[in-house]
Amino acid sequence: MMAMNHAIGQKISVSITDENATDYFAQKDGFTYRIKKTELKKKHQISDAITGFAYENEQHQLQLTTKIPRVQLARYDFAPVVSVRRDLGVFVDIGLPDKDVVVSLDEMPSSNALWPARGDYLYIRLTVDKKGRLWGTLADDEQFEKMAKPATTDMQNANVQVTVYRLKAVGTYVFTAEHHLGFIHPSEREQEPRLGQHLNARVIGVRPDGILNLSLRPRAYEAIGDDAQMILAVLKHQPEGQIPYTDKSSPEAIRQYFGISKGQFKRALGHLMKAGVIKQTDGKTILLPQDTH
Repeated sequence: MMAMNHAIGQKISVSITDENATDYFAQKDGFTYRIKKTELKKKHQISDAITGFAYENEQHQLQLTTKIPRVQLARYDFAPVVSVRRDLGVFVDIGLPDKDVVVSLDEMPSSNALWPARGDYLYIRLTVDKKGRLWGTLADDEQFEKMAKPATTDMQNANVQVTVYRLKAVGTYVFTAEHHLGFIHPSEREQEPRLGQHLNARVIGVRPDGILNLSLRPRAYEAIGDDAQMILAVLKHQPEGQIPYTDKSSPEAIRQYFGISKGQFKRALGHLMKAGVIKQTDGKTILLPQDTH
């Protein structure tokens, strides 16, 4: 039975013992590692020392790379998902040549629809199992709390970019690009996001503990139809933000000015009024001030 290689996942120094056209070979503690010559800036001689990160590549060969990955045994970082295998888990790229690391299916959501997809990001560190194999493991809530900084009340209604890091029955937990913790209640989303998914969200509240309450739903005026968007654009281009047309205007006047029927015009105005974007008064439709933060 082969002895356990305790150098896997570690940064180690080795001495070159051999070479071929493409690789150097080096030994440490009875194990031989290959080192790609293309990684090194200069030619090396037998007995030269090289420091690098030890791992087993996709061909089950021991390899040493001078490209030290950001994700390590005691260091967390975000890593992009590159492929998914339902019988094994999710493969992520931590920057190792010839090697993607697996985050086990045991750490994945019970629903396949909520598994990460290619291009999503997982916040992980490395672990080594009893057979000397490298795995990625997800950060727990405590790690995100350590990284997080409290949000401030002036973020109310701001747009933020977030990454999903925890899925629970009560809602979706996310981490923002600015290092704030956020929470999305099920009522503030159309469907449950995937683990690791990147999303654009809107701040709907800042809790006393500095955690953001977020929504994935569009602002009311963003959810309106094309006709309403067109009317809104017209209003925004008027010097005083108003037009001499209302739902009482003649169909002919509406058709001539806006190119839509009076029915379409009335429905669009209705949506805009419901969204609190306009008001009608004295034969005019007037754009209301908006909080644009």
